[in-house]
Amino acid sequence: MRKQLTHAALVLMAVAGLAACSPGSAPTPTASAPSSAASPTGTVSPDTETTTPAPSPSAAPVTSGPGQGNAELAIMVKPSETGTPANFTLVCVDGVPAAESQHPDAAAGCTALKNNAALLSPGPRPKDQACTQQYGGPQQATVTGVVDGHAVDAAFSLRDGCEIAAWNAAKDVLGSTGGAV
Repeated sequence: MRKQLTHAALVLMAVAGLAACSPGSAPTPTASAPSSAASPTGTVSPDTETTTPAPSPSAAPVTSGPGQGNAELAIMVKPSETGTPANFTLVCVDGVPAAESQHPDAAAGCTALKNNAALLSPGPRPKDQACTQQYGGPQQATVTGVVDGHAVDAAFSLRDGCEIAAWNAAKDVLGSTGGAV
């Protein structure tokens, strides 16, 4: 029994020591840190609590905003699991559709990509994000290709409120509003 308690205590100390370690740069003062915790050099003690959350190491921020408007995409929209998919190509040069585009509204798709270059590259959904449990339809879409020199491989569906919102944001590129949306 004593050996198990000693082992458990060592494991807890190791975990606590790992949690206190933070790779990268030293902590910096924040507005929420008490001034008494700051040293004369202006740095905050590592033991000081702050309200600023640490960035997630697995989720690199996706910057949205205007892009160059250059794209070469293959788009497939399936109306249902067994339905015949609609396939489009969207080729944009400086936000203007190229002649080889075969898209229901190529001008709207190119404009959407020029206005928001990250439209088809959303970051992973946060694990704590609440999504309404509504069903928007059986439609699914995939988009592969290149936007402003960055590879794109995106999938869209209408299974819940978060996925419906992503579909609606990309609807000009998808060439489809989806079912009940």
